[in-house]
Amino acid sequence: MDNPGTATPETFPAQERLAGGAQYIAGRFTKGTSGRTHAVVDPATGTDVYTYELAGTADVDAAVAAARDAFPGWAGATPGERSDALHRFAAVLADRAEEFARAESLQCGKPLKLTREFDVPGTIDNTAFFAGAARHLQGQAAGEYSGDHTSYVRREPIGVVGSIAPWNYPLQMAAWKILPAIAAGNTVVLKPAELTPLTSLLFAEAATLAGVPDGVINIVTGTGREAGEHLVGHPDVAMTSFTGSTGVGKRVAEVATATVKRLHLELGGKAPFVVFDDADLEAAVHGAVAGSLINTGQDCTAATRAYVQRPLYEAFVERTAALMETVRLGDPFAPGTDLGPLISHAQRDRVAGFVERARGYARVVTGGEPPQDELKSGAYYRPTLIADAPQDSEIVQAEIFGPVLVVLPFDSDDEGIRLANDTPYGLAASAWSGSVYRANRATREIKAGCVWVNDHIPIISEMPHGGYKASGFGKDMSVYSFEEYTQVKHVMFDNTAVARKDWHRTIFGDR
Repeated sequence: MDNPGTATPETFPAQERLAGGAQYIAGRFTKGTSGRTHAVVDPATGTDVYTYELAGTADVDAAVAAARDAFPGWAGATPGERSDALHRFAAVLADRAEEFARAESLQCGKPLKLTREFDVPGTIDNTAFFAGAARHLQGQAAGEYSGDHTSYVRREPIGVVGSIAPWNYPLQMAAWKILPAIAAGNTVVLKPAELTPLTSLLFAEAATLAGVPDGVINIVTGTGREAGEHLVGHPDVAMTSFTGSTGVGKRVAEVATATVKRLHLELGGKAPFVVFDDADLEAAVHGAVAGSLINTGQDCTAATRAYVQRPLYEAFVERTAALMETVRLGDPFAPGTDLGPLISHAQRDRVAGFVERARGYARVVTGGEPPQDELKSGAYYRPTLIADAPQDSEIVQAEIFGPVLVVLPFDSDDEGIRLANDTPYGLAASAWSGSVYRANRATREIKAGCVWVNDHIPIISEMPHGGYKASGFGKDMSVYSFEEYTQVKHVMFDNTAVARKDWHRTIFGDR
């Protein structure tokens, strides 16, 4: 295992620019006014790397006002003008890719190879996608649906969007919320998680450098209870977009209801990984390890419940445990590191609590503890495989958000699909089979917003991401998310004066 180091100007090159504060309002960095400070902690070492003043309600008000003032000009820009700005934005992100990758690794504990190869390139690609999509927002074609009247549908921007992003993918979640909103002509106030504000702030700064007008993108970094609730309830915010836990999502919905604003919720997940007995066992084992440990398991689409048909069950458990034991924990900036720490010691302890309670009713096959070597000062936890847990147990039903995979057997195909659907969540799933029939049935009957076949985890900008059931509603990415950030208006023309007189006569009589 590699020994983690500490933050340096090389790992955190933007530190001087962020000295201006962790709020980005109307095109400049400012300090928060809550009177309280917060530290970004490197989870690999437990050391503070950036201390800032938290946003208060006054900062939220200022950011919303900046977004409200910028809205008429940005909404009135042509699709081509917004598209050009987003193309320039993608270019600035590409030029600063290494800075973004290092800042994301530092604040999240992600291996640098993951942020370089996944988080940052995915964000740049998403920006390029919405640069193109900005030119293709269409209403319905005109038609005479009512006698001598012609109707058509306009799609219009909603206004100021208040967004709240989580700490597990702070850069990508900022992009998923900001890009479709501004491509459609809205302006945004984003509240990142207070644990991980760095790349959201740099993202907004990059937009300004690309020529996106001041006030179109604003960042307020404060607590959920103060800044978050004030943003969701703000009367000048027309839409709320939230990604996070289902429990907090319910509170967001409750606050948003008071002002009857549009709501987009991407909530928790407990993704099933269903392996039928005709699957390629080695492929499934590798898919399970990668799919469950991605981002140290802090991914709402991560494979968390593997259901394996009885003939393959014991071999799957044995080989998955063996492969997990080869995964290298270490310094996120070291080239050989496969798995970094969890986001915080509190999150590590939460994951450990789930595993310790499971020992009373299930078998911990491998892992199940923090490392006791030079990594013990960080928020590390060993990749963990648990077998033979009851379907109704906590470890199977609850979202753990850590490097923990639970494996259960099933007998019939009916049982496998029933068990896959047997949680409140429905964000993602995968089915592993050599049979087109079995795979097609699984994609049809598993209740989730995404079902992969013989793979788990990949996403692309052109396809939607979003859940069923307690995993929320609304879509990120793709043209579906683009449409989330618009409102539909019916426009009708009376083509003849005679028709208008006849219509009035029908209502008021012959006058």
